[in-house]
Amino acid sequence: MKKNFRNICLVAKAVCALPLALAALAIPVAFTACNDDPYEMPSDVQWRSSGKAAGAIVTTPYDERIEVPARKSGNTFVAHTVEFNGHEVMNYCLEYDPKRMHSRWVAFRFDGDTRPKQVSRSDEPFADDPKLPRNMWIGTQSFNGSRGQHYSRGHLVASADRLFSREANEQTFYMSNISPQINEFNAPYWARLEGIVQDKGRNTSFADTLYVVKGGYIDDDGDIMDMASRSNGTTVAVPTHYFMALLRVKGTTYNSIGFWMEQRDYGYENTYEIPKDVFSTNHQVRSIDELEQLTGIDFFHNLPDDIEKRVEAEYSEGLWLNK
Repeated sequence: MKKNFRNICLVAKAVCALPLALAALAIPVAFTACNDDPYEMPSDVQWRSSGKAAGAIVTTPYDERIEVPARKSGNTFVAHTVEFNGHEVMNYCLEYDPKRMHSRWVAFRFDGDTRPKQVSRSDEPFADDPKLPRNMWIGTQSFNGSRGQHYSRGHLVASADRLFSREANEQTFYMSNISPQINEFNAPYWARLEGIVQDKGRNTSFADTLYVVKGGYIDDDGDIMDMASRSNGTTVAVPTHYFMALLRVKGTTYNSIGFWMEQRDYGYENTYEIPKDVFSTNHQVRSIDELEQLTGIDFFHNLPDDIEKRVEAEYSEGLWLNK
């Protein structure tokens, strides 16, 4: 079925001109992404139903953004925005699963607005997400497992992903953006991949726009390692696996890559001692097509069908994990 491609400009701007030397396996297309996305929607955006049947997903124009995956019925969609440089900017959005009390995915982008590093980590106290109903709040304390294990409060959208404004950084401390993570996985290993993505997203010679989707996989009971108890009597899913789906736009060239990793201790104590190619060595690199099979999530579905098919079928590890 033909998909919407509302937030891709049909005419390339001079600042997004095709570079002379394209990376290996880069895929040229006849469209170019623009940082001045016309679908940065105002806060009073009108919602509309995607169908008349009971349980139909209620969509917003945010759903037409490239980074936003196709959504699952029964979950809650939240978009966090900030005022920045005189206009409203999407900070990140998420799909929250009220059964698991955990986000199914978070999505955001590095672009002309969100790329800069203008503030430091706020360490704003953790808070329940004010855009979620109170019956989906889980409290702000750390996570205790069913057998006495302790899990850290791991960011999905990292604090370091959102350093373009103080408010944007503070929003990353909402508990809807937090996942119970094994300490030895969270700080060294997951953070290493996050750091690579941040470096790529802020490098204008690498990407005009970098679209990012992250999450802990929670759709399958077999991939839930534990249910962490909360003081309000709820329980939160502890994922066995985490994923990232990345889409790079440079000029008129698109590249994508996926990552799928088990949550465990990989034996590292310091994030920056981890080599970039460790994710390849540990066989955690996937095409987006493969990642969609593993997660059941339709990533980057707002691309035109022919472009989506080509871009999601292959990847170049060297482009993303070069030393």
